Amino acid sequence: MPLTPLDLRGADVAMDPTWLSPDEASALFDALYAGIAWETHRIRLFGREVDSPRLSCWIGDPGASYTYSGTRFEPRPWPPALLPIRARLQAEFGVDFNSVLANLYRDGRDRMGWHADNERELGAHPVIASLSLGATRRFVFRHRFAPSLKRELSLGHGSLLLMAGETQANHRHTLPATSRSVGPRINLTFRRITA
Repeated sequence: MPLTPLDLRGADVAMDPTWLSPDEASALFDALYAGIAWETHRIRLFGREVDSPRLSCWIGDPGASYTYSGTRFEPRPWPPALLPIRARLQAEFGVDFNSVLANLYRDGRDRMGWHADNERELGAHPVIASLSLGATRRFVFRHRFAPSLKRELSLGHGSLLLMAGETQANHRHTLPATSRSVGPRINLTFRRITA
């Protein structure tokens, strides 16, 4: 099933809420939840270093290093469970994804603040394939130059969100905390490191 384009000014965004079947998504979630070496990354926030409010792991080909919030991350090897996902994404979208940032949101308190995936290593117009597993969470886009323009999505188990073109230049996005009781969620953002 092809992805459905989303109406978002100045962006190239599309989504498939059932890119993985429930059984495929559950099997992948279980393999990654137990099989990834989850870490607490340190990030710079308002001039000081704090723990990121989620667990993460940078994964990729040798040499696919990534600098985020002043910290350089060397990639860990690809877990076997991610190799067929990577191959399918490359076949469907024609992008040689050489890395993925895996994030584990343990409950509703874990979150990610407003940001754009616009690091130098991603190039001027990055293509990012974001696969969600586990609990459904709210995801919000906000236009950088017209902040009243927002678009809210529910990212569910097995959903795929593709961001390309001018999306990162024109928009920020967030995964806000929630007071609702929600289970864990794994998010995989496949990327191509170009520099």
